Amino acid sequence: GITYLDHAGSALFPESLLKAFTDDLRNNVYGNPHSQNISSKLTYDTIEHVRYRILQCFHTTAEDYTVIFTSGCTAALKLVAEAFPWIPEGTKQPGSRFCYLTDSHTSVVGMRGITASMNVLSVPIKPKEVLLSEKNRLPAEEQNCTTPHLFSYPAQSNFCGTKYPLSWIQDIKSGKLCPIKTPGKWFILLDASSYVSTSPLDLGVHQADFIPISFYKIFGFPTGLGALLVNNRIAPFLRKTYFGGGTAAAYLAGEDFYSPRKSIAERFEDGTVSFLDIIALKHGFDVLEKLTGGMERIKQHTFALAHYTYTVLSTLKYANGAPVVRIYSDTDFSNPDVQGPIINFNVLDENGEVIGFSQVDKMASLYNIHVRTGCFCNTGACQLHLGISNEDIQRNLQAGHVCGDDVDLVDGHPTGSVRISFGYMSSFEDAQTFLKFIVSTRLSKLDTEIPFQSSVTKLMTESVSEDHPLFSCADKLSSIPHISEGELGINSSATKTTFNQQPLEEEAESIRAAVSEIAVPACRRGDKSITVTNIYLYPIKSCSAFEVTEWPVGNQGLLYDRNWMVVNQNGVCVTQKQEPRLCLVNPSIDLKQKVMVIQAEGMDPISVSLEENTGKEAVICESKVCSHRVKTYDCGERIAGWFSMFLGRPCRLIRQSSDVRNRPHQKNAKGLASATNISLSLVNEAQYLLINVASILQLKEHISARLEEPLEIEELIGRFRANIVISAPESFEEEEWAEISIGTLRFQVVGPCSRCQIICIDQQSGERNKELLQSLSAARGRKTNFGVYLMNQPLHSSFPDVLSVGSQVLPVLKENTEIQPPTSSEEKCSG
Repeated sequence: GITYLDHAGSALFPESLLKAFTDDLRNNVYGNPHSQNISSKLTYDTIEHVRYRILQCFHTTAEDYTVIFTSGCTAALKLVAEAFPWIPEGTKQPGSRFCYLTDSHTSVVGMRGITASMNVLSVPIKPKEVLLSEKNRLPAEEQNCTTPHLFSYPAQSNFCGTKYPLSWIQDIKSGKLCPIKTPGKWFILLDASSYVSTSPLDLGVHQADFIPISFYKIFGFPTGLGALLVNNRIAPFLRKTYFGGGTAAAYLAGEDFYSPRKSIAERFEDGTVSFLDIIALKHGFDVLEKLTGGMERIKQHTFALAHYTYTVLSTLKYANGAPVVRIYSDTDFSNPDVQGPIINFNVLDENGEVIGFSQVDKMASLYNIHVRTGCFCNTGACQLHLGISNEDIQRNLQAGHVCGDDVDLVDGHPTGSVRISFGYMSSFEDAQTFLKFIVSTRLSKLDTEIPFQSSVTKLMTESVSEDHPLFSCADKLSSIPHISEGELGINSSATKTTFNQQPLEEEAESIRAAVSEIAVPACRRGDKSITVTNIYLYPIKSCSAFEVTEWPVGNQGLLYDRNWMVVNQNGVCVTQKQEPRLCLVNPSIDLKQKVMVIQAEGMDPISVSLEENTGKEAVICESKVCSHRVKTYDCGERIAGWFSMFLGRPCRLIRQSSDVRNRPHQKNAKGLASATNISLSLVNEAQYLLINVASILQLKEHISARLEEPLEIEELIGRFRANIVISAPESFEEEEWAEISIGTLRFQVVGPCSRCQIICIDQQSGERNKELLQSLSAARGRKTNFGVYLMNQPLHSSFPDVLSVGSQVLPVLKENTEIQPPTSSEEKCSG
């Protein structure tokens, strides 16, 4: 049910590849290739066979190129930066230059850190400047200089799929093009990592000097393995200082004597290579050829999908004629030789304002569509296409935005975008599913007359045989007729509307207006009291709530709240995002009996002791929650079998160890004691989550108009998975509070909770409904904030702190009314 559209991030591996590889390992013994026994010789010979297979894939031979295995493309780039025969500034000879295209991956730009340490200047080159570089040609008397310079550029932009001319290789090496005007000899580093996943590369014609690649971009498996293809003409001049196991022909331990091996590959492959992963490559090449017929077919197939998707996407309009998306591209997707299967864009509202990529990503996940968002480790291209200045980058950093987080808009301007990319296993249905998602979330029923390619529309009703691949439509794309929603094949339930349904954006505006009319006041209105109406704890992270009328408060929040969590066989936390059925697991705490009883329909109840297991049988391990390490121990085979049977997948229950000093709360808690004394359980962000019934009612009023069966207030409260539910006179006034007191307890409001797709899961049935997150985003001005996080420092008294239903809540308004979201890049769902 997943529509995977991040092939530029990683290909997906086919089952036949895994089977062929594991069959190989079952039938053969592969030893360390540095040994001389029979199994080691088998490994060595197999690795050499794979080297030849790689060279064959790129239409070259061992006479011209050497394959050096690395841990990936990044390691290959680092190797070039360290080994290139740079001439530093200040010598008799002119100094070397490292030039790189600004549309380059971070790992290429990062090479300048090494060159700077060698006193070599780095020069960024904009794409348009290369085309103008004929003016940099040197006079004949300066063309005999032998100073080596290095120019790096991507064969394909990982940002938007632009394919840069491979002819640049020969043009720059011959002097026809010169990146900058300086005497010397140019060598070319062609970053082919993105390009070779869907396009053939002929090194017999385009003889770059260095070609780094990552194999998971091509096959999906294995990861952590790449290669540097080195032109044998430059290979003897590469320098190396460190030598590891397997690289030495001879050396002395007591004196500074070392002689490297003659083979270039052995000289640079420090230590034992990842030999089993290299053997897996052999099966990767076999399976890829068998499934696709070769890289030229992959190129045509993936381009046809990208062309089709781009054509439809670029013609989608709102009722007022405004475009639905803004596409960032250097081409019109008319030629697979200049455009790869990558589409980069931002979604717009009908006023032309960008909808943040984080919101698009959250909505896509509800449709089981996997995309990539952000700047894609390519700041240069991101700045160019999105119009982000150098000052903007630095200002955003000072404001707390870092690469990879979910801060998608700063002052209304996008910090990144959305990227979809196709691979050889992508289908026309994948493209169609994505387009339906854009239509159903952005356009009302009145707007869904969508232009489609007539030739591709025909494919929707015809089965495509194996000898009639999808790419055959690439040459047929012609006129763009309008077809109705029925012809498009959109699921009617995805765009279901009420009789008087307004267009989505109009309704969003009405919701925002309604919310603003009763917006949070500058000070509390009237003397109406605020009380606690419900208290919930969640003993097992992401499982059902346990409601209480009063409950002890500990150093980490409500006693036993999120002390346990379910993990998969690799020890990774499982939440309702991956396994919605977790909400059907009902844990309850019996303080007198000192047990937690766990129940689920169709299962016998099972109990777990509240007393921490400190015996020898307890397996102590480290897990991660919201990027923080937590010390945990395993609760044993009995409970693991219970959860595995109920969820239908291998999993275990683990509990946080009482030694929680390794996970302090990092924020300064204003008005409280030192925040480093506050520790967290297995929550994502803070000890408590508070929601307001008035805010729920305000949201319910607008959600109900969009649903066939309106959600009950209790169900809505359950979906937001709060610890403390209060009844306040005004909706969303909780966002104006700096602190609150409940009885003897004092809490600080530390920020809003940015909601994820878990609120779309019915906590009684485990079924998903996409509407809630969409409605929340519309009602809150495209943000998905709902509820606030609380932290407290328990009082050190002889009486235990207790939180009770019916207690009065006394808020303190904050001076600055703007609540900043959490700075971490993690989604702050309550779990």
